[in-house]
Amino acid sequence: MASQNKVQGKVVIVTGGASGIGEATALLFAENGARAVVIADVQDEKGQKLAGSIGTDRSTFIHCDVTDEKQVKSLVESTVALYGHLDIMFCNAGTVSSGKQMVVDFDLDMYEKLFAVNVRGMAACVKHAARAMVGGGRKGSIICTASIAATTGGNIHTDYVMSKCVVLGLVKSASYQLGEHGIRVNSVSPGAVATPLVCNALGMGVEEVEKTFESTSCLKGVLKLNHVAKAVLFLASDDSEFVTGHNLVVDGGFIFPQSTQFNSSPQ
Repeated sequence: MASQNKVQGKVVIVTGGASGIGEATALLFAENGARAVVIADVQDEKGQKLAGSIGTDRSTFIHCDVTDEKQVKSLVESTVALYGHLDIMFCNAGTVSSGKQMVVDFDLDMYEKLFAVNVRGMAACVKHAARAMVGGGRKGSIICTASIAATTGGNIHTDYVMSKCVVLGLVKSASYQLGEHGIRVNSVSPGAVATPLVCNALGMGVEEVEKTFESTSCLKGVLKLNHVAKAVLFLASDDSEFVTGHNLVVDGGFIFPQSTQFNSSPQ
């Protein structure tokens, strides 16, 4: 994608930024003129490599486990210390169920581990990004990764579906509360996309995952990482300057597949 300078001069944090949707979006932010892209992840080697590919003058990797609020707070404070302020926070770090989570066999310990990342971690990222933006007088943009699973439901990953419903509630509440500061809060809800997380969870390669989910959209083609990244870029940029509290669905017109195995469509 040719540079259009959609986020020219902006300081950006991308959590879960070392791979998948986060990596694609971090690269797109850099291509579109971001002054600084901070990659936050627990995958140190991948994160450092990505920051190096963008350029150490424009990108920094910071190790951050979003389940630990102190690390999230330090991430934001370190970004402000390095670059002066924070303009865009892409709260993207997330995980999927480590096994099938059916209601009748619901594993509460597994649920709590997932919620620690997808809910507690998301709330911590929104909280500390908002504090930095309000404190710095920045009319910033906060974007959270939700999922179409929050509205479609699913047959096997109940805890994942629940967690993404919470993300939508967080976005709505935060958008109401932060609007007076000129801070926009939105979410992006991808359909099934072949991220490393999904590929590992299903034990499939990228092409196999894409083929499996191709029938889940009425729009011809396959959902790619960059499709989601472009949607995030839109929500981060001035192209959406009067959009807040919105859940932008990127799924090609989702339809349930014939097989029930993948109905919760995690990403």
